[in-house]
Amino acid sequence: MNHHLTIKMRYLLILLTVFLFSSRVLAQRTINDVMDSTTVNHLLIISKKYGSLSFSGYLQPQFQLAQSNGTQAEYQGGNFGENTSNRFRLRRGRLRADYMLLTDEGAPSTYFVLQFDGTEQGVAVRDFWGRYYENKWKFLYVTLGLSGRPFGNELQLSSSVREAPERGRMSQILMKTERDLGVTFTLNPRWKGAKLKNFVFDLGIYNGQGLSGPAEFDNSKDFIFRLSHKPYIIKSIPLSIAGGISTLQGGLNHRLPVSYKTENINNLWSMVKDSSAKTINTIAPRRYYGTDIQFSTTSESWKSELRAEVISGLQTGTSTTSTTPGSYPVDNKSIALPYYTRSFNGAYVTFVQTLNSTDNQVILKYDYYDPNAKVKGMAVNSIQGLSAADVRFDTFGFGFLHHFNPHFKAVLYYDMIKNEATQIPGYENDRRDNVLTLRTQFYF
Repeated sequence: MNHHLTIKMRYLLILLTVFLFSSRVLAQRTINDVMDSTTVNHLLIISKKYGSLSFSGYLQPQFQLAQSNGTQAEYQGGNFGENTSNRFRLRRGRLRADYMLLTDEGAPSTYFVLQFDGTEQGVAVRDFWGRYYENKWKFLYVTLGLSGRPFGNELQLSSSVREAPERGRMSQILMKTERDLGVTFTLNPRWKGAKLKNFVFDLGIYNGQGLSGPAEFDNSKDFIFRLSHKPYIIKSIPLSIAGGISTLQGGLNHRLPVSYKTENINNLWSMVKDSSAKTINTIAPRRYYGTDIQFSTTSESWKSELRAEVISGLQTGTSTTSTTPGSYPVDNKSIALPYYTRSFNGAYVTFVQTLNSTDNQVILKYDYYDPNAKVKGMAVNSIQGLSAADVRFDTFGFGFLHHFNPHFKAVLYYDMIKNEATQIPGYENDRRDNVLTLRTQFYF
């Protein structure tokens, strides 16, 4: 073998070895986080000309025990098998590569992220996006590709840092898979001394179906607007406050001359059919309006954190579910189905209390999702054209999380899931669908 080639190969192997064994834990707080100037020195520096490279990842093996066989636990990590009430699962297995190119002044210029998710069910791409920073005015950056949608707080929190095992039912239904294909324009002053540096405005344009479908299936796009404020510390308390307001304006194209929506007929709220040729190619609306706020004390020991979010608006689904479809809905004979539009509301509150050291945390969470805010309880019945898709759910969760070391943690968490009593078969009383989760996480 050529002597010079051998030297080059040895050099590359040494470089790779140094990188793999010198990396440290760099937790991504949100799914669109990037390495900033405070962490760039811990990346593998390829060269000043060619930029910097970093790898990170985490693995989440878990065991779950359900209240009964065949529990429908779609929002607790997937439904159980018909004759199953306990299981081991590999909930997530992520490997992420980050690349950063800086300007001569040390400011970010270009950023690139590729992340895979591997479980016992297969391997899929989770993030694949690039970001360009405008550095003349230092006011704008643009993110393109498969990335997280900038709506609310819980949707953007990385699963590697969330204390509860899963996002709430509302978040999973409204934006099934939190990532989507599109572009986001972000306005945030980055020059030294900027008075509005803590304000961030995002404008995102996305396909709409996210990773829940193979491709865009209609001409409608989701437009997401978010104005947020980064954590602000009130030193006299001391307390950190952050929050934002978000809206999504989107919809789905009707393919049929039939649509349904909830209307008041003779003082009864019913699902009313609209048959009109004018319906074809009109938009079945998805309109979300949300506000979120986060409080946390600034001390390391006995730290308290409270996060809350409220979302309401219009959601379009089908007769059997209010989940945003990933492809155009069809029946088992591939016949197109009509869209159903409902007024919804939902919220969550998460409280996390650190016990003395940062190694132990107690978690309390409550969330609810009402897919059809016009009807309640026994008014939900099939005579009015309603179904299980119109049933409200409340979830109470509590757990204990322990960090064994900087690379390994475990959480024991119990979800108590309560559905409202209705006249829909199977939902006359509360279903036996509580779930206990023991999740471990390895990360680097």
